[in-house]
Amino acid sequence: MTDSSPKIHQCVILGSGPAGLSAALYAARADLAPVVLSGMDLGGQVSKTDMIENYPGFPDGVLGPELVAVFQSQAERFGAEIVFDSATAVDLSERPYKVTTYGGEYLAESLIIATGASVRELGVPGENEFTGKGVSYCATCDGHFFKDKDLIVIGGGDSALKEGIFLTRFANSVTIVHRRDELRGGVYLANKAMSNPKIQFLWDTIVEEIIGDGTVNSVRLKNVKTEKEEIREIDGVFIFIGHDPNTEMFEDRLDTDENGYLVLDQHMHTNLPGVFAAGEVGDPHFQQVIVSAGMGAAAAMEAVEFLEDES
Repeated sequence: MTDSSPKIHQCVILGSGPAGLSAALYAARADLAPVVLSGMDLGGQVSKTDMIENYPGFPDGVLGPELVAVFQSQAERFGAEIVFDSATAVDLSERPYKVTTYGGEYLAESLIIATGASVRELGVPGENEFTGKGVSYCATCDGHFFKDKDLIVIGGGDSALKEGIFLTRFANSVTIVHRRDELRGGVYLANKAMSNPKIQFLWDTIVEEIIGDGTVNSVRLKNVKTEKEEIREIDGVFIFIGHDPNTEMFEDRLDTDENGYLVLDQHMHTNLPGVFAAGEVGDPHFQQVIVSAGMGAAAAMEAVEFLEDES
């Protein structure tokens, strides 16, 4: 009679962005034979990013998918196993921790959570109706559909600026709509956007409604200071107003802050022994590729030490 119970792995990693793949590299080099459950998108948000110009070692920049491929190849070279599957439930009531996926179950002596964060929606009328029909959350994915079109980008942080600049490759014009009167993004990107002749800024303004007939054709805007409203004709709406951490599966067992991010100590520990986290799932502040990669490496090193202390 064969034993059908799941194999116990020394280390299971949830997520395949910079944090997850860096953790996989370090765990694999320590002979933990980590299993990486990639999620729906190998590489996470980075796989949908056009050009990354601030990751060390790439002085001319690197395309997001190319960087993910390098991360994956290096982790696999040392023995990490990348499984294209997603966790549907995680049982943290006892060790080994049990991860249920669409394809099966995994038992883990140590768990590294690198599930990242998901794009935040505006929550206005027309947004869901026209998603994929003029509303997008990914310039890299959809920008080429808007050649010679007039677009608005909603947001004032680095993501909005970076994606707005990218959209000028295709669009006739890009108007960045921001609810404040100054940008939250870094100086370099702000200066680059402001010097681009295709980019305009609309300050102190929010989108109240996205309007269309089959596809987007206009938006209803409101000035938050004067409360004046206007209808502006537009061909597409790109939304970059932040992210929400993917922590729903863990909230009943792991400590989170008021915004749902996992609470970590300086060594990437959660409140449960053998459970670590890295990347944007536990980083509401920096949200940079290099920071996520560093957190992943640290989490894996801590997992190695945790398992060694038990042996």
